[in-house]
Amino acid sequence: MKTSTKILIVLTIALLVANIFLTPYLLRAIVPTETGFQFAFGPLAWVALVFQILFNLFFIILFFKFLRTQKLRNAIFFSVFPLTLLYASLLVYLTDVKNLDGVTAESVRASLNISATANSYNNYLWAGLLTIVYLLLFFFILYVSCRPLNKVEKVTNKLSDGRLKDDNVKIGGGKQFREIENSLNKINFNYKEKDNKLKKANVSTKNSQDIERLLGKNLFDDVRNGHTVNKKATLLYCNLKYKDLKTLTLEENFNYINSYIKIVSPLVKRYNGFVDTFFGDGILAVFEKSRDCIECAHTIIRAVEVKNKNQKHTIEPKVSIATIDLSFGVVEQEDKKVVGIISDKLTVLSKIDEINSYINTKMLFSKDTLNDLPQKFEFDYRYTGNLSLENDDNIALYESLEVYRKSIRDKLKKLRKAFESGVRAYNVKDYEFAKENFETVLRSYPDDKASYVYFNKCVEKMKKPA
Repeated sequence: MKTSTKILIVLTIALLVANIFLTPYLLRAIVPTETGFQFAFGPLAWVALVFQILFNLFFIILFFKFLRTQKLRNAIFFSVFPLTLLYASLLVYLTDVKNLDGVTAESVRASLNISATANSYNNYLWAGLLTIVYLLLFFFILYVSCRPLNKVEKVTNKLSDGRLKDDNVKIGGGKQFREIENSLNKINFNYKEKDNKLKKANVSTKNSQDIERLLGKNLFDDVRNGHTVNKKATLLYCNLKYKDLKTLTLEENFNYINSYIKIVSPLVKRYNGFVDTFFGDGILAVFEKSRDCIECAHTIIRAVEVKNKNQKHTIEPKVSIATIDLSFGVVEQEDKKVVGIISDKLTVLSKIDEINSYINTKMLFSKDTLNDLPQKFEFDYRYTGNLSLENDDNIALYESLEVYRKSIRDKLKKLRKAFESGVRAYNVKDYEFAKENFETVLRSYPDDKASYVYFNKCVEKMKKPA
């Protein structure tokens, strides 16, 4: 216990003892009459009033210190219970005061303008006012008690996304929240320590041999000599993010994601690609041929879904694919130089991944990838919209239907025309016609997440004034 708290307890006890002797002087100074209360304060009555105010003030401070040592449920109970008891007592008294006998009751009726015959509804008005005050105080108590929960939510969201830059987390609140604060600080420290180790270990792997195979020996030699070389290739970004693993520790989290990456990486190699970069929750792979990339993506999603069947926590893989002209050059990595991708066009793949997450699809690929496929390569897909770039260019995006089981794939194939008509109508801002098409899809297959997103966007656009 802090010294300041001990001093406060001693002062409060001293004031309590003094009030026991001085309170009668205070009560005698408040004289009930038929017209209300009259105040006749003498020196001792004023001293008693000051001591009473100080005692209440110190007691409230001690009470708040007591609440800070309690768990949240106990703190709310000890805060609300005395308030509710006082409210109930005053409410009962207000209800019966017009029927009570005695000078004090008469004084209360006169002060509140309550009478058994005249102004009979005034006691209900006072009861209503008392109820409003009680509810405001009740809300204030809950707000103050639960305010640290909002901070906990924000901090945990930032920790899960790796966006927490502060070294020390500040939550505030009582003892229970201080323990949570300490735990979050430990998690934050461990996360940053592991992140620093990953950076020092060069997690971003630049495989020179694979790049040489992609470029050919002559172009690869040009890159090694300091030149920048362009080469068309198909990129695959496999996003292995999840939403339901916040109960895991950082180490468990890392190991869990790594177990999925160990499945994905060999599949990339099997389909003649190579992993260029390992992220915390996904990989970036490069393929020379679009067909290999598409087939690899289908296999990855099926393999992850098979693994999910034996897992308590599941991951929903999202694969984004784009065929672009890549720039290869020498990349500085601390004390060594390696050949790697230096193209800024990788942002296209990042934007496709954002759309993939937004419309809740599993696998999206660009029009350039579709055009790069052999004519004999057949698979089911549907048009899902355009990606707008900063230079006013639009890239058409398509969703592969091969990643769904046959029963769902057959439904989506039958509804493809209605879905694509809705998307094209949405592109030209014909929201009414687009909405009708997406309604058609959802009536036949309510679980089509992309149609659901588009339908809601149509409703939202139609509500806005033209």
